[in-house]
Amino acid sequence: MANVRLIARLDIKGPNLIKGIHLEGLRVIGDPQEYARAYYEAGADELIYMDIVASLYGRNNLHDIVRRTASGIFVPMTVGGGIRSLEDAQAILRAGADKVAINTAAVAHPELISEIARRFGSQCMVLSIEAKRVGHGRWEAYTDNGRERTGLDVREWAIRGVELGAGEVLLTSVDQEGTAKGFDLDLIRTVADAVTVPVIASGGMGTPEHLVGVVREGHADAVAMAYVLHYKKYSLPEIRAAARLASIGVREP
Repeated sequence: MANVRLIARLDIKGPNLIKGIHLEGLRVIGDPQEYARAYYEAGADELIYMDIVASLYGRNNLHDIVRRTASGIFVPMTVGGGIRSLEDAQAILRAGADKVAINTAAVAHPELISEIARRFGSQCMVLSIEAKRVGHGRWEAYTDNGRERTGLDVREWAIRGVELGAGEVLLTSVDQEGTAKGFDLDLIRTVADAVTVPVIASGGMGTPEHLVGVVREGHADAVAMAYVLHYKKYSLPEIRAAARLASIGVREP
């Protein structure tokens, strides 16, 4: 098995790094670039920037943040929120992003997944899915930061997205997000076992043990973490050491 990637997720509203619970009740944490640099220096394998209000306004506002980050941080960056066209994707990639994450626009126009994958390569096209449990073993995909129902079954939507060209799936449990109570292991495993591309588990990490569980039981290829880092519950070196102790392969920083 390839090394599990440890990813710092930074949700952005305006100029601020924020954090909420269930993607709501947003609290300002600080300057996103200061946190991004700290995580990079601590050994994060990748960064995810999400403009969490972009879908409301129809555009991504992260170009300047991404451009400044890219000038001094040298790990892959995935950027999402408000990317609605090939031109939007191109602009954010030119600003310094390595991948674009699409949710709302992908649901509305699934062909956009294929267009981005053809133009920039499937490795650049990340399908972002916000999932809410709707029954035993069933989850519905949501858009607009967990506010809008789509009627799409998460597993089926992930399979279709990969068939259309997505090279990775960012899978966020809205139910677990911000709770620090652990990942929805059933959700992550259901999608990871159904698709042939890497799945990034997001939503719920509060301890290193949660990472171990989502890799072993959820079959995640990468783990996105926010709360546990932003509130300094554990550091990236501590999380990496715990993964090694559990015989989970991680990159040497």
